[in-house]
Amino acid sequence: MSRLIVVSNRVAAPTGGKPQAGGLAVAVHAALKNRPGLWYGWSGRVTENPDRHPHVMQRGGISYAVTDLSSADYQEYYSGFANRVLWPILHYRVDLAEFSRLDLSGYMRVNEWFARQVSEILEPDDVVWVHDYHMMPLARFLRKRGHNNRMGFFLHIPLPPPEILHALPHHADVVGALTDFDLVGFQTPNDRDNFARYLQEAGGVGRMGNSQFDINGRRVQLGAFPVGIDTGIMMKAARRASSSRFVRELKGSLGNAAMLVGVDRLDYSKGIAGRLDAYERFLAENPEWRGKVSYVQITPKSRSDIPEYMDMDRQVSEKVGHINGAWGDVSWTPIRYINQSYSRTALATIYRCARVGLVTPLRDGMNLVAKEYVASQDPNDPGVLILSRFAGAVRDLREGALVVNPHEIEGMAAAIRQALDMPLEERKARYLRMIRVLRNQDINAWAADFLEALEQPPLRRSLTANLRAMFM
Repeated sequence: MSRLIVVSNRVAAPTGGKPQAGGLAVAVHAALKNRPGLWYGWSGRVTENPDRHPHVMQRGGISYAVTDLSSADYQEYYSGFANRVLWPILHYRVDLAEFSRLDLSGYMRVNEWFARQVSEILEPDDVVWVHDYHMMPLARFLRKRGHNNRMGFFLHIPLPPPEILHALPHHADVVGALTDFDLVGFQTPNDRDNFARYLQEAGGVGRMGNSQFDINGRRVQLGAFPVGIDTGIMMKAARRASSSRFVRELKGSLGNAAMLVGVDRLDYSKGIAGRLDAYERFLAENPEWRGKVSYVQITPKSRSDIPEYMDMDRQVSEKVGHINGAWGDVSWTPIRYINQSYSRTALATIYRCARVGLVTPLRDGMNLVAKEYVASQDPNDPGVLILSRFAGAVRDLREGALVVNPHEIEGMAAAIRQALDMPLEERKARYLRMIRVLRNQDINAWAADFLEALEQPPLRRSLTANLRAMFM
């Protein structure tokens, strides 16, 4: 079996003997346990003189190769172009993008640096799987070095339509560079179709229902591969923790109040401010629920060195303070706002205790919190998921979730009331529809589906792509 070389911005190498718990880490570890390979990426360290060669290590039977970045690389590639240009534009927020030629130059330079180091590792029969917006041009740099390996790319965040992509200066050198991959995968058919339109406008010729494109002398395949979670592990963790001390303390602190929960990284794409406004509207319109409901918002801070995120933290904190001051009393705090991170097991416990899960991003590639919330529920007394129509997860969970428009505050407030009033039998029926999907489309199936599409012979790949296009 050929080696699998996984490339991502950050490498989730185990620390303290424990594997990382993120969705990508779970998928990569599962894939690399069944075949030889290596995971390459940034170590997370910033040093003034990074080693020209990656540091290779073994952990738990898996090989990792990591490299450091210089402070200039970090500021221009990561903090600058990736997070202040690509992130907002790919989340449909062109107004927040802060483009500079210096940052673009740093982004291209670091990708060329990554390609040089991957090139040292790469063998002719290796299969390369690259992840996310940090590394869009990587295949182009590897091709220039003479590598003809099968290379696949997966975008974990949304891809907007070409009208928005064209607002990115030098978009052909960044987004257009994806055509040097053999397979480009997206979270949803909508994202895939947006890229197909982009390729058409760039002169690409579509084939097999636009599941393949001939462009710049190459043929690239497109596909939708919705990311799943490790459903069985999440269900087991929630079930085992249901009688733990942590649960007893959490329930004791709530008293008889029903709990609403939101778990989001602090980011403008998550719609936290609008969600808080909707909760306040719910309290204003439903006085009988005051003192009987508690909203727990868990929001680890991210990118704290970027001014926009510092302002966002201040605004959310002020809004929480306003709601607690306006509606709370000495025996009841309407919102608990928490900025610390929790382990996967602890989150499963919190989800299981929550009567309502609030997942209302303004735009999200998938949003695995929605799936984790469902998987953590007690089948005999499940909670209700309120889900944004702009989260990729809505395609898988729409039959059981209450789907809302995160821009409509009144609608979200009404959904909170509907969720809290929902009879047990309806809650159980909605849960069963969602958990059935999650069991069939878990994280391992996602990785297997993508790699199968990447490694198939061309004829079989064309037939499979055509069938996939018919049903998605």
